Amino acid sequence: MDDNQFRNAMGKFATGVTVVLTEVNGAVHGMTANAFMSVSLHPKLVTVSISENARLLNKIKSSKVFSVNILASNQEEYSRVFSGKLKDDFRIEFDYLDGKPVLPGSLAQITCEVTQEHTEGDHILFIGKVTDTHVEEKKPLIFYGGKYHSLDDK
Repeated sequence: MDDNQFRNAMGKFATGVTVVLTEVNGAVHGMTANAFMSVSLHPKLVTVSISENARLLNKIKSSKVFSVNILASNQEEYSRVFSGKLKDDFRIEFDYLDGKPVLPGSLAQITCEVTQEHTEGDHILFIGKVTDTHVEEKKPLIFYGGKYHSLDDK
């Protein structure tokens, strides 16, 4: 099977949209990701999958911490900024949770300390021990078939 066939098949899985952030030397770095999952309740662990070519990879390796920001339906612009699709000069005022940068207004903010790294294919899986969370009651931003959707879509 070719790459496009595989990508098309994976696009049939509706996911939430997250922005993964970390801070190195006072500068916040981030990327949009949908490869995120809960791993364990005891202890509380999550995983994010980062491409070996992503600029964020070495930032997380250096800082050993990250936050996962689950985007609300009104935060598509954040997703576009952190995926590199919105090139305008977009200014973001970050909030902080447990000393880690988070996106204000996110549906959920999850802060983590890296406990393990696993290389699988062309990605690194970071296992993060959850150090704090903040949740708001909003509708999620959904990604399906290469497009953004919300639960309000008809």
